Amino acid sequence: MNTTLPGPAGANLAALRDHNTAVVLGLLRAAGQEGAGRGELAAGTGLTPQAVSKITARLRGTGLVAEAARRASTGGKPPTAWRLVPGAAQAIGVQLDRDSLTMTLVDLTGTEITTRTTPLAFGAGADAVLDAVTQEVRALPAEGRGTLLGVGVAVPGPLDHRAGVLHKVTGFAQWDGFPLRAALAERLAAPVVVDKDTNAAALGLIRHGAPGADSFAYLHLGTGLGAGLVLNGGVHRGARTGAGEFGHQVLQLDGPPCPCGNRGCVEALCLAAVADGDTARAARLLGTGAANLVRLLDIDLVLLGGRTVLADPDAYVGGVRAVLAGAAPVAVTPGGARTVVGGAAELVLAGFYGRSGAAFG
Repeated sequence: MNTTLPGPAGANLAALRDHNTAVVLGLLRAAGQEGAGRGELAAGTGLTPQAVSKITARLRGTGLVAEAARRASTGGKPPTAWRLVPGAAQAIGVQLDRDSLTMTLVDLTGTEITTRTTPLAFGAGADAVLDAVTQEVRALPAEGRGTLLGVGVAVPGPLDHRAGVLHKVTGFAQWDGFPLRAALAERLAAPVVVDKDTNAAALGLIRHGAPGADSFAYLHLGTGLGAGLVLNGGVHRGARTGAGEFGHQVLQLDGPPCPCGNRGCVEALCLAAVADGDTARAARLLGTGAANLVRLLDIDLVLLGGRTVLADPDAYVGGVRAVLAGAAPVAVTPGGARTVVGGAAELVLAGFYGRSGAAFG
């Protein structure tokens, strides 16, 4: 399978990546199958009806937009509404964990087409990981595919989101300085966006899983422990895109060593409790870290995810909730096991729709 697939949007996609077109596409995504008329799009964008007509005409030409069902007339000719064509283009999301590779293919609305997980040795080095990702991308079904918008990659941090360069991933120092985005873009011949796994999850939850929450934290407990932060409606990455290293706040000054080099990090303590089978202690430790975060940032909601949490969600929600004592609501992420990989695909879609939090190149 050629990752630069021909499709209805074809080579014209590059010409569509201007702000006004992206805003129109975003409004059509939000409108669903009922679509939106020229007047609604003009009001939502601040553009003139004539400018909207030119944009929708171009989008029709690429196959990304089609006429929606006719609406009831209030007198005269029924107004024309336009809708997004979900299958006209797709995005790929990739989640690189320390021991597994998960890949999903989604349509323009972010709806899952297919998802698969295979074993991965993240410590095996760059060539082995790049080979695995390339093989899995090529194994995705080609039938019915539209244009591939790009590949979003979610990986353990820390990293430089803007440059797509990894830093010293905890326990895997050999990745420090590796230009993952550039290397994968060359392999796949497609646009690539790289972000921390928890940031990708947070971005996806803004769209799909945390309606009405202006500020929230997504806490991910799996092979590691991290956080994705949403403040004032957007993903907070920090000045050097290093925010959210939640697992490396020190809770015990003389505690056990952590692979990051410190002692008594909440990640080391929590993972040790998990390894001992002491779920109650792991949940209390997670809750203590969450309480520090809530008190520091005054966030509205705490969402829990990751394979360890999802294996016993009631115990973790109950344990964290008990420590927080009403300081913020606590719930399991509505995305379940797809929270991170779905967020990875959303990294691509966010750039396409002109939302903050993702950009190519």
